[in-house]
Amino acid sequence: MTEKRPFDILNGALGGSVLLKLKGGVEVRGTMASYDVHMNIVLENAEQLENGEVKRKLGTMLVRGDNIVFISPS
Repeated sequence: MTEKRPFDILNGALGGSVLLKLKGGVEVRGTMASYDVHMNIVLENAEQLENGEVKRKLGTMLVRGDNIVFISPS
């Protein structure tokens, strides 16, 4: 079994749906369009979630990497 590095995981998530939890408890779900070495992430069709339900649609957004607590494929 080969060891996966963080960038391998991010590459695998490109073009797929991801869930981001941000500092302050905000959760955002969208399609991961791109990322960089600072883990800044561009999401398309992003929507803010509250208790698992869509609170509002955000469209295309850039999330600064130092605000991300975790990223999960969804």
